[in-house]
Amino acid sequence: MKFEGHTDKDSADGASDGAGHLTRRAIFQSGAALAGAHTPLMAHAQATPTAAPVAAEPPPQRMQVQLQINGQPHRLEVDTRTSLLDALRENLHMTGSKKGCDHGQCGACTVLIEGRRTNACLTLAVMHDGQSVTTIEGLAQGDTLHPIQQAFLDHDGFQCGYCTPGQICSAAGMLAEVKLGMPSHVTRDLAAGAVTLTEAEIRERMSGNLCRCSAYPNIVAAIKDVSGARS
Repeated sequence: MKFEGHTDKDSADGASDGAGHLTRRAIFQSGAALAGAHTPLMAHAQATPTAAPVAAEPPPQRMQVQLQINGQPHRLEVDTRTSLLDALRENLHMTGSKKGCDHGQCGACTVLIEGRRTNACLTLAVMHDGQSVTTIEGLAQGDTLHPIQQAFLDHDGFQCGYCTPGQICSAAGMLAEVKLGMPSHVTRDLAAGAVTLTEAEIRERMSGNLCRCSAYPNIVAAIKDVSGARS
């Protein structure tokens, strides 16, 4: 059976429907041919993207800083990106403060800035121009150890000793906070003024200082000893 206008050639290649109209097959074939013709041009366009201009990186900025460290003035010029910990260790060669995690999580770098506990790895040296810094090297008075240092010895509050400088500086700062009546997360009576330095208070206040040797019981005992709350 043949329709009007239908030719054998049309039916053979499927180009028309016999009424002089293009079939769907012919349209798809034409589209594929056009896409194939454009593929080399598209590939060329993707292979040669236009390079974005790269801004020149500005040179490091340096700044003069004066710090009062352990009672002694120190003037140094540092890159403004230098942490206080690196300024102490690398610029001033005061290596008592340890670099542990370098992310403020272990407390090994704890120093006292204006008497307050601070992770030296999380603060920039230029932020403390003109301020006083106390490190582990500045706690002892000559050959006389700071009471916290002596208590750590008496109670064996250290094992490998890497975290010990930060633990001792943090303990000294923490005891000063208690004397000022500063509450902690576990202080029950915020209106009492005076803080009773229980073991829970000590553990909470020292929770920012980690000890991989797990000398915590001895550290707590040392701090209780110095605070007058004997274990």
